Amino acid sequence: MTSSPVTGTQPTGTPANTGEWRGVDLGSRTVSYDERDAILYALAVGASAAELDLVFEKQLRVLPTFALTLAQWAPDELGSRGAFDPTTALHGSQQLDVLAPLPPRGEVTMTASVGEVWDKGSAAVLEVVVRSDYFVATWSLFAPGAGGFGGDRGPGKPAALQGAPTMTGRFETTPNQAALYRLTGDLHPIHIDPAAASRIGQPRPILHGLCTLGAAALDVARLIGAHPADLRSLDGRFASAICPGDTCDLKVCGTNSQDASGEITFEVVDESTPILANGRVKFAPSERQ
Repeated sequence: MTSSPVTGTQPTGTPANTGEWRGVDLGSRTVSYDERDAILYALAVGASAAELDLVFEKQLRVLPTFALTLAQWAPDELGSRGAFDPTTALHGSQQLDVLAPLPPRGEVTMTASVGEVWDKGSAAVLEVVVRSDYFVATWSLFAPGAGGFGGDRGPGKPAALQGAPTMTGRFETTPNQAALYRLTGDLHPIHIDPAAASRIGQPRPILHGLCTLGAAALDVARLIGAHPADLRSLDGRFASAICPGDTCDLKVCGTNSQDASGEITFEVVDESTPILANGRVKFAPSERQ
């Protein structure tokens, strides 16, 4: 993938408090990619060689969550401007709304801005919203030490999955998955370097949150019989880390026949510990009938 530099309104100075980042323009960027990039992403989130339309260029359908790798520049841009400390900030949750299918190759022009900024007291939560003709993606970033500016606390933590799941499956990762996923663009050392992982209290390198989310969307589609390329919306909260090679439980509630909205809720759980919580996903109804 290649990209052009960020353009747009640059701040004249660092805002006096975190709340003043709300609405700041983060500029625009055009990113080009080809079939190789889309196939690499599909393999990194767990697509198999048998899923030909995800991994074979002659009949390729691009996974919609590939968009999140194209838009990763935007939260990085906000961190580089000093809104939060990139070494301590956490990716709290991620939302993706699909507007149109991504072509197998091409260019995507995106604009980005800061959305809501919530004051959690000892920390702040900043939203980064990226818009294009193909998708709208929203990062929610938890920034320790950036709160206390007198702003609105924002919504509380969403309720956990209620009741017994209607479907269950296994969420399996591979030992090389983080090493493969980082080639899509997220090169943070905690996903490859044991020493870097140890400095954040992890016994070994951890899987990227967006890799976990993309893999979960793929597994939910398989479980319910939808095509993963027919994803229309996705939302999930990163509750705990998972290491490459770990296996967890996937719990799903709601199917097209049980939920008129077509929304499915899901979670990834390691025994009693949630890894990916408050998951919500929709697929194209025509592919689920």
